[in-house]
Amino acid sequence: MDERTPVELAGRVVAIVDGRFRDGIPSVEDVQDIVEEVLIDAGYAQVAKAYILYRQRRSEIREAKHYLGVADDLKLSVNAVEVLKKRYLRRDESGNVIETPGEMFERVASAVSAVERRYGGDVDDVRKKFLSMMRSLSFLPNSPTLMNAGLPLGQLSACFVVPVEDSIAGIFDALKYMALIHQSGGGTGFSFSRLRPKGDVVRSTGGVASGPISFMRIFDAATDVIKQGGRRRGANMGVLRVDHPDITEFIACKDRGGMENFNISVAITDEFMRRCERDGSIELINPRTGESTGEINARDLMVMMATYAWRRGDPGVIFIDRINALHPLPGVIEATNPCGEQPLLPFESCNLGSVNLSRMVERGEICWERLEETVRLGVRFLDDVIDANRFPLKQIEEATLRTRKIGLGVMGFAEMLIQLGVSYASQDALRIAEELMAFVTKTAREESCTLGHERGSFPLFEESSLKSWDAMRNATVTTIAPTGTISIIAGTSSGIEPLFAVSFVRHVLEGARLIESSPLFERMATERGIMTPALRAEVARRGSIQEIPGIPEDMKELFLTALDISPEQHVRIQAAFQKHTDNAVSKTVNLPEKASVSDVIRVYSLAYKLGCKGITVYRYGSREQVLYLGEPDALANGCRFCGG
Repeated sequence: MDERTPVELAGRVVAIVDGRFRDGIPSVEDVQDIVEEVLIDAGYAQVAKAYILYRQRRSEIREAKHYLGVADDLKLSVNAVEVLKKRYLRRDESGNVIETPGEMFERVASAVSAVERRYGGDVDDVRKKFLSMMRSLSFLPNSPTLMNAGLPLGQLSACFVVPVEDSIAGIFDALKYMALIHQSGGGTGFSFSRLRPKGDVVRSTGGVASGPISFMRIFDAATDVIKQGGRRRGANMGVLRVDHPDITEFIACKDRGGMENFNISVAITDEFMRRCERDGSIELINPRTGESTGEINARDLMVMMATYAWRRGDPGVIFIDRINALHPLPGVIEATNPCGEQPLLPFESCNLGSVNLSRMVERGEICWERLEETVRLGVRFLDDVIDANRFPLKQIEEATLRTRKIGLGVMGFAEMLIQLGVSYASQDALRIAEELMAFVTKTAREESCTLGHERGSFPLFEESSLKSWDAMRNATVTTIAPTGTISIIAGTSSGIEPLFAVSFVRHVLEGARLIESSPLFERMATERGIMTPALRAEVARRGSIQEIPGIPEDMKELFLTALDISPEQHVRIQAAFQKHTDNAVSKTVNLPEKASVSDVIRVYSLAYKLGCKGITVYRYGSREQVLYLGEPDALANGCRFCGG
């Protein structure tokens, strides 16, 4: 088919339409019927067949959306519409959906852009830009912003850290704050490291302390009865320092059941890693007295952490000294948000948003100009969100406004690589990851500087390591989040993860099962002439295409899945992004079912060596997760809580 043929065929279609519908207007189906007719008459039977299959698929999608009862004005995927209906779209008092996806974006754009008036900006112009950015799925903010912007609740942040003080009043204040944050749609992180260990003295009563894990179970039980804003499951991160006397009980705490509303992470110190290398011991320190209560062999403790992570994916680890050393502000960070990508000071919150990298490719190359424009607009959006926000607590409002942290990240990295013709397992992927994130953070910093000149720097600017800049609106600008549900809405791959599978079943939101296939694979397989119903069924059954005969090798290299990629490459990709990310990176290192505890330890060591701020592993099949392969009981990876 030469370049003139499509034009000639289109001319025939137009002529037939003009002839048949002189006195009326043809429907979309009428025109599509004529397209099929022209293709067949012109001898393009295979093209006609592909077009017929496309029409059939679109018809099925329309029927599914009709069944869901959502008017989709943006032509999103069925999975996106299902998620939007269950969680995001506005409802009336009877629970009926009363907003379309496009109207949701209009609501969000209007509420956030209204802040521009405070700074003398052109509200309508900015509103249109925000709306276009979201409607095109080039950028999406975190879930609470989509849910709550423009509505009475008005709480727009996803990430919070609440301090837990070593007293009954302090502990139950934190519990109350957690309940209020969860009710507003946010997720909470806690360090329980300040709590005195189990068996320690309680002078006020003459009794003995029950220890931090006993109180964690109270937080877990409270989370069970609070459904975030009526639409989100409560989510927590529990952190304990590696030198706390109760560290072994903490590592094993999920063995007794419960704690399903917690991700847990051990806060590992530089000294602990040094002792591991030398096969030395670390002292366990009572936080109440600051005195040693004994020693434990560092390697033995590392093996214990790795063993439990191998068994069930918990605990993760965070490298707490590195987090604090690289933090630009005074104060000590003790915990992160539930998925680990956002370390925060006590009572700080942060709002996140992600650029859809799969929309930043043109003709097989990165469109740097479009990426720059989206990053700059994304920074402005997230800064406006801080002022539009209705904070759940006064302490959170004060701490957040002192630093004005934002977390602009990316999603769709795997799909970007496929469009670039680059394998996720290659050195080129590592180069692109570094180059890309360096550009994103540099651009975001420059835009924050511009906003600092326009609106004023964050209040702690002069006390920060950023004071060499002329101005700076935000203490941090970039974060890599897992983007669970917002990547479904955007129709792209999650965060910086590889494809979990070329086709799989995703379990989300009160047990709904969503079947997902890579549209890029479907398109390429169709273009190569290898897509058949039998192949589609086989890919859905296996998830991976590596062992399926008849698929070209170059396609197998492009469509590697999470379990096709070595653990080392997973860590190197994370480290490449972390090198140029202000906050932290949420990513899962996928391990095959046959992986060993030693493999987990090697992942920890490599992550520390390469400069990661934390690391999470998931061994295939070791616990229930949110992504499923074609088999109903196959299990998968990812942060269970962070929908974006």
